[in-house]
Amino acid sequence: MIFNKSNSRSVKRVAEMEERFDSLQQSVRALEDALNLSQDFRDNYKALKKYMDSGKWLKDYEVDEKGGLPQDLKRGVLSQDGLYDLLQDASGLIDSLRDLTRR
Repeated sequence: MIFNKSNSRSVKRVAEMEERFDSLQQSVRALEDALNLSQDFRDNYKALKKYMDSGKWLKDYEVDEKGGLPQDLKRGVLSQDGLYDLLQDASGLIDSLRDLTRR
């Protein structure tokens, strides 16, 4: 069959579906990559949540406030809202993934 104008709906439809195909293919690859990181995500989330909830975070924060930690020690985890906000963001992602799997 040779292309003619009567096939223009098919051309438009195939072009649209091709865009969706490419987009979904990219999303699948991105999600596969994300799932490969999921065990690290879970382990880090649990460890950081336990650290914050156990009171050890507060103890370390107080030691830092008194100048008891080396100045060259990276300590973003001790920022006042940093850890809490990160855990909230992670929790939101967990909820979103649960919602996605229920649909």
